Amino acid sequence: MIARARVRVTGRVQGVFYRQSTVEMARQLGLDGWVRNLPDGSVEALFEGEKTAVDQAIAWCRQGPPRAAVDEVTVEWLDGPMECSDFATRH
Repeated sequence: MIARARVRVTGRVQGVFYRQSTVEMARQLGLDGWVRNLPDGSVEALFEGEKTAVDQAIAWCRQGPPRAAVDEVTVEWLDGPMECSDFATRH
């Protein structure tokens, strides 16, 4: 089953390689989408792919890379067609 989820992560998640680590993790899981820093200090990501892989990505976001300190992860499940054909960083 294909799934799409937009995730917002708050805490100490900028300046700790969160985006780059997310790209590496998502590509390993075979996901498409993107990740970006937001002006308020949070990180936002869109994951598209197999539901089990999207669930694994969301679980990873709750921990993040070693230097991150995640406070909260919010998930919005989306309907509609897939938007992406790779996983990349957006600015």
